[in-house]
Amino acid sequence: MRIGISVCSNYRVSDPREGARNMVERARAARQADLDTLFVGDHHVTPTAYYQNNAILGRMLAEWGNKPAGALYLLPLWHPVLLAEQIGTLAAIMEGRFIMQCGLGDAHQCHAMGVDPKLRVPMFEASLDIMRALWAGETVTHERFWNIKEARINPVPAVAVDVWVGSTVPAAINRTARLAEGWLASPSTSLAEATDSLNLYRQACAEHERTPTAVALRRDIFIGSDAGEAAALKARYLEKGYRGFSEEALMTGDVDEVAAAMQAFADAGYTDIIVRNVSADQAEALATIERLAEVKTRLE
Repeated sequence: MRIGISVCSNYRVSDPREGARNMVERARAARQADLDTLFVGDHHVTPTAYYQNNAILGRMLAEWGNKPAGALYLLPLWHPVLLAEQIGTLAAIMEGRFIMQCGLGDAHQCHAMGVDPKLRVPMFEASLDIMRALWAGETVTHERFWNIKEARINPVPAVAVDVWVGSTVPAAINRTARLAEGWLASPSTSLAEATDSLNLYRQACAEHERTPTAVALRRDIFIGSDAGEAAALKARYLEKGYRGFSEEALMTGDVDEVAAAMQAFADAGYTDIIVRNVSADQAEALATIERLAEVKTRLE
C-alpha cells in the first residue's frame, strides 16, 4: 500500500500568503514523513482563496524529493497545448514521475470558463489524445474544439506521464479503464461501496485488456494523538455537514486505527491511498501528516 497526499489548496485567509505558506509546509512535512506521492487539486472561480495548481506545485516541488508528484486537472477547462507545455516544464524540474490526475469539471466552472458542459466528455477525450501526442514529440493539428495547427512542444517529459482518472458511475469507470493508466475512486464511498466499484473497474480493465499502474482511493483523514481526540474532531466536523460525507467515509482514529482502515482497503485490492486533511487547522494537519510515517511502518 502506497500512501500519498493531496494537499488542500483552498483556504479562508485574510492574507493570501498564509494559505500558500500552509501548502509549502505540508509538502515539507509529507517528504519528512516519507509519503509516496504528492498532489494538488484544480478548481476555478472560487469564492475563497484557491491556489492554482501549476504555480503552487512548482514551489512545493522544492520541498519534495525524488518520488512521483502531480496535480489534478479538469481537462475541458484547459487548452491542451498550454497544459501539455506546463506539465512538460514541471516534469523537467522534478526528479520523480509526473502523475496527471484528471476529471471533467462541473457546470458552474464550465460556464465561467466559456465551456459548454454538454461537451465535457468529448473534450476530455480529445484533450488527452492531444497531450499524449505532444508529449511523444508529435506535431498536432486539431479543429473540433480548439483551432490547433501544427503544434509541437518542448520540453517533453523524459519519463512518460502517468494518467489517473477519477470516476464513480459505471460508464465513467469504463472510460477510465479504456483511457488511463490509473483510477481514483471517490472519497465519499464506504469500504463496501469502494470494493464494489473496484470490481467494476477490474472487469472494465479486463474488457479493454489494460493493466493499471495504480488503483487509488482518496480519503479524508485525521490521525489523533489518541482515539479520543480523533473521535471528538470527527464528531465536530460531521456536525457541520463535512462535504456531505457519511461518517464511514472519513478515515479517523489513532495510528493503529488508521493503519487498520488502510489495510482493509489494501486487502480489497487498492494500491494507493491519497489522503486529504480533514482539519483546516494547520497544526492539526501537520500532526496528521507526521503520524502517517508511523502508519506506514504498520503497513510494511
